Amino acid sequence: MRAFRSRTTYLLGTALLAGVLLAGCGADNNDQASSGSAADNAAPAMGEAEGGAQKQEGADTPAQAPDLKVEQRSIIYRGTTSVRVENVEAAAGKATGIAQTAGGFVSGDSRSSGSGADTATMELRIPAEKFGAVVDQLSKLGTEENRQISTEDVTEQTIDLDARITVQQARVDSGRKLLAQAKSLNDLVMLEREVATRESDLASLQAKKRNLADLTALSTITITLLDPEAEAVAGDDPPGFLGGLGAGWDALLASLRVLLTVLGALLPWLIAFGLPIWGVIYAVRRFNRSRRVAPPAPAYAHQPPAAQPPVSGPPAEQP
Repeated sequence: MRAFRSRTTYLLGTALLAGVLLAGCGADNNDQASSGSAADNAAPAMGEAEGGAQKQEGADTPAQAPDLKVEQRSIIYRGTTSVRVENVEAAAGKATGIAQTAGGFVSGDSRSSGSGADTATMELRIPAEKFGAVVDQLSKLGTEENRQISTEDVTEQTIDLDARITVQQARVDSGRKLLAQAKSLNDLVMLEREVATRESDLASLQAKKRNLADLTALSTITITLLDPEAEAVAGDDPPGFLGGLGAGWDALLASLRVLLTVLGALLPWLIAFGLPIWGVIYAVRRFNRSRRVAPPAPAYAHQPPAAQPPVSGPPAEQP
């Protein structure tokens, strides 16, 4: 009997131990599964956080200007030249042909003739890569007397405008998205005003970019054609003291010419109206002066006799 009880107790204990072990294994599997799913869900969030951190680090890093070669830079070319020719009209036609052959055009043409001296001033727009060749061809139309060439590097301005246009375009797009999601009238009005402002700023930046692109793509050449009897075109004044002295002297002469012109214009008016007015004023003053009479001195009929001063001396002796 005791052996049966001990055997039964042993079997029950074994069964309980096996149940506990199975339950523990199931709990471990559930914990592992839940921890695995949580890790799977957190992975994308961590990836997004890391990507945002990398973007933020990239935004904080200062942008460096690209190291462009000479042919990749944006340069504005400008040139002026004066050429003395035998026939101004014929030379002007040749200059127009040179510009059109190079792929450019004439943007300005001013011609004058007087007292036997003909001149023509033409402004040509030429592709930048043919600027030097066209200037040399124009100088061979006659005898070149003056040439000035200037360049301006606008590469940094172009890169800055490109970056600002990109940022402003992104702002406009985000504003339009918010405008499409507006739910109240106040939000709609505010967002419309903000989007209009951003679009205006974007249009201004794009206009500046187009202007720079036009100046860099097409160079400007101003040529002055002179016949043999025309006066030479004066160049720029020399820098320094002599240049300042010449500019000051020219300014003084110009001021004197203006002053003499004004005096010449006013002189007939002064003669016509100034002299009669001055004569009237002088006559009135003369008349008023003649009417002024000095007041007469007061006359007295009888003047009282002057009082005699008392005689001073020793008192008389009494008897």
